[in-house]
Order: sequence, then C-alpha cells, then structure tokens
Amino acid sequence: MNKDINTSILKLRKRAEKYSSEQLIETFVDVGPLFTMLTNPDHQILYGRRGTGKTHVLSFLTSQKRKEGHCCVNIDLRTIGSTGGIYSDDSIPLSERATRLLVDTLSNIHDQILDFSIENSDQIDLSKIGPILDSLADSISEVQILGPVEKEKISESENAQTQSSQFKISTDPSFGIGSNKNSTDKIQNRTKLNGIEKHRVHFPSIQNDFARIIKLITPNEIWIVLDEWAEIPLELQPFLGDLIRRTLFPTYGITVKIGAIEHRSNFRVSKSTAEYIGLEIGADVTSLNLDEYMVFDNNEYLSLDFFKNLIFKHLIPLLPENVKFKYSDDFVNMTFTQTGAFEEFVRASEGVPRDAINILVQAAMKAGSNKISITQIRSASRVWYNRDKEKAVSANPEALKLLRWIIDEVIGNRNARAFLLRTDIDSPLIEYLYDARVIHIIKQSIAGKDDPGVRYNVYSVDYGCYVDLINTSKAPKGLFEVETDNGLEFVTVPQNDYRAIRRAILDLDEFEKST
Repeated sequence: MNKDINTSILKLRKRAEKYSSEQLIETFVDVGPLFTMLTNPDHQILYGRRGTGKTHVLSFLTSQKRKEGHCCVNIDLRTIGSTGGIYSDDSIPLSERATRLLVDTLSNIHDQILDFSIENSDQIDLSKIGPILDSLADSISEVQILGPVEKEKISESENAQTQSSQFKISTDPSFGIGSNKNSTDKIQNRTKLNGIEKHRVHFPSIQNDFARIIKLITPNEIWIVLDEWAEIPLELQPFLGDLIRRTLFPTYGITVKIGAIEHRSNFRVSKSTAEYIGLEIGADVTSLNLDEYMVFDNNEYLSLDFFKNLIFKHLIPLLPENVKFKYSDDFVNMTFTQTGAFEEFVRASEGVPRDAINILVQAAMKAGSNKISITQIRSASRVWYNRDKEKAVSANPEALKLLRWIIDEVIGNRNARAFLLRTDIDSPLIEYLYDARVIHIIKQSIAGKDDPGVRYNVYSVDYGCYVDLINTSKAPKGLFEVETDNGLEFVTVPQNDYRAIRRAILDLDEFEKST
C-alpha cells in the first residue's frame, strides 16, 4: 500500500496552471477568511511570493463566480499579446511598448466578453451587444500614450585667447616689431533631461462601452482577474494600472482582482504632488497579502489542518481505487511513520504550498515502499533547499553573503531561528531573500517597551538553513530571545509587545561593516 501512496505522491503537480478548472475546485483549501474577503466586489490586489498559491486562489475565485453566472475574464499576463518580448525591449520607445500592452490587454478582455456573450446567447441579445463590442474594438484601436520623454539640451560657450610677441631695439628713436594673435574656441555642452511629460490616453469611449455592456448582462457582473502582474516590466506597470483605473474601476458591475508579488510591483508613478499615473494603494484599490494567511507560527493547529487537507485533496484523485482514503487523518496515519513526521513536514514547508509538495515528493522517493519518516523529511528538505532556494540566491552574490551572515549571526551566535528588523528599513537584499523564500515574515509590527514608538517585523530563517543542526548542540532553541520578568527566555510564538527585544534585533549596519 505504501508503495502505491508514494508512487501517487510522485505524480503531484507543482503548479496550479497544470490543473484543470475542475481539479482546482476539488483541491482548493481555504485559509481563514481569505476567500470570503476575495469574494467582496471591491477592487483588490492579492500579494504573495511565488509558490504561496495566488494562481490557485484566483482560479478558484473565477470558477466560483462563473458558476454564479458572472462573466469572468482570467488573464495570465505572462502570455498576454502576440509579440511576447516586445514589452521588455528597451530599443522600442516606452510610449510604444505601453500602448501595445494596453491594446493587447483590452483586446483580451474584449475577446473573453465576446465568448461569454456567445455561450450565453439564450440570455444575452447578440444583436444588441454585438454593436457595442464592435464599438469597444474600434475604441481599443485608438488607444495611444504620449510620453515619457527624454530631452537633450545643447548650449555653446566661447573661449577667447590673445597671444602677443614683441621685438624691440633699445635705441633712440626706438624701433620695434610686434604682433598679436586672437583665437576663439566654441565649446558645446550637451545635457540630457529625463522625466515624465504629461501624457494623454485616448480611451474615454472605452469606459462608456463597458458601462453599456454591463447594462445588457445585468444582473450578472464582470469579474476581471489579472494574474502574474510581476511579469510585466516595472516601467510599464503604472500605465496598465492607469488604464484599469480610468476605464474599469469607475464602472459599476465590474470587479478587478490582481495577483502580484509585492517587491516586484510598481503600481504608481508620481507626476506631481497631486497627479500620478497608475493605482494608489488604499485609495483606488485595497490589498491582501497571502503570506500573512500562510504563516503558521502563530497557530500550529491551523498549519497542520491546512497542509493535511491540501495534500489529501491533491492526492486522492491519483490513488488507486483500492487505496482510497475517506478522511485526511487516515491518509496521514498511512503515509507517515508517526504524527511527529507529519509535523516535521509542515514545519519544513514554512507555509509555502509549492515547497511542501516538492519536499513531499523528495521524501516519497527516499521512502520507496515504506512510510515517510522524520529522517527522510529532513533529508528531502535539505535537497530541496540546496537545489532550488540556495541556487536561486547564488545568482545574487551580495544576497548570498547577507544570507550566510544572517545564518552565522542568528543561528550560530544567538541559537535562534528568527530576528527582528525595523519596519522603516528598506533593504533590497532583504527583499530579495524574502522573495527567494529563504527568510519568511511571521509577524508584523511588534514593539518593545524599551524603545517605544519603534516597530519591527519578525523574520524567520528557512528550515533548510538549519536542518543539519537539528539534534545537535547548535540547533536553534526558539524563534528569538527576549527579556522577561523571569529573565532571558526564548519565544516560540511571537506576540505584539515585549518588555525588551534588544537581543533579537538584527543590525544590517554590522553586515555592511563586515563586507
């Protein structure tokens, strides 16, 4: 039986786009109030690092809304347009690339609304909506962006010089020979001025066309999901955001959801103190962070329950009929040697579903026809960390240096597996390590009474960084060490406020001094 289970584990798919819509519905596992909040018709950005399940959540959302009869437009921005890499081609002016991106996106939305109208022709009058869609197609062809621009200022200056020579004989009357030579040099100075010139977007009629379409499909609505926002070049993102804000956001009956990676997103460019291009977070659109829902250090039961159901739902369709399980607890009992092995698996996953599946696949390979043990989970975690995460970080030598310094300082010197950073610290290297899933935010905005008014985020070091130290004297003793009324103690569950947290704070200036 265990051979059949482990063979089925090896067949698990690592990415949501490899599943059909029916499979996405069957394998979806909600986390707290996340899905309830996403079903709100407000425009929202769903942040999350790679592997945390953004695509799965957004695909499930569109599936559910489609069941309710709504028109759902789901766009993977990695595949938008027919000219692929033109968006990141720096040899093409930014205005042209932005225009093509907007046209391609609007065309995709138009095509999916047309498909929805044809599929629901028994409810939608094609003779009425057809001309409106034609008008929308014509309006799309008129979209044009002017600017940003680069100007070159040329100035000239003159440099005049006079040279003289004289030969004189000292007799009386005096006699002499002299000459003067004048020269003028012109110097040309070139100065390049870069900036965002006030731009015009020619799509006022597009909003009107969408409003007319909504009237014809009412009481149904249009839900538009733009996934993989981070795949768009950063300099183009504000322009796409501006298009959405001007045409879709003001139209009642249209809801927009965006899947993005926080540190790889650029939603706004300011033109002045009062004018901007793009989306203003909080004012134009609200945001949810999937990482906050996937962090389980605060609730061990929630983590165990989530991953138990996640793996169970993914695995059931792959199991032979004679090995089907009715309950997730039965699956855990038959797959792992003990409850502690499953708990170790959850701990190693660090709240990232894609990492969980990859670690489980590696462990199943090592287990063969046997149940999966703690030793195999740790070995699989080490393999996955070295193969995927550390290699990804190695692409950035400075980030790799910082990671090794953090490991030495936090795990080596403090026997901890987490540290605090001030919330106002902006470090691209920390963001890089966070995006690479080698450090994880497990608590935001905590404070210490010894330094009131200053807030910190709690980062944990990835399980793969210290898996080799487990069961040794160098193993982490807890998240981090704080001062309490009883003396120094290691924290296992992060709270909002502490008496003193000096020993847990990481000073990045020390890293700068060491390099």
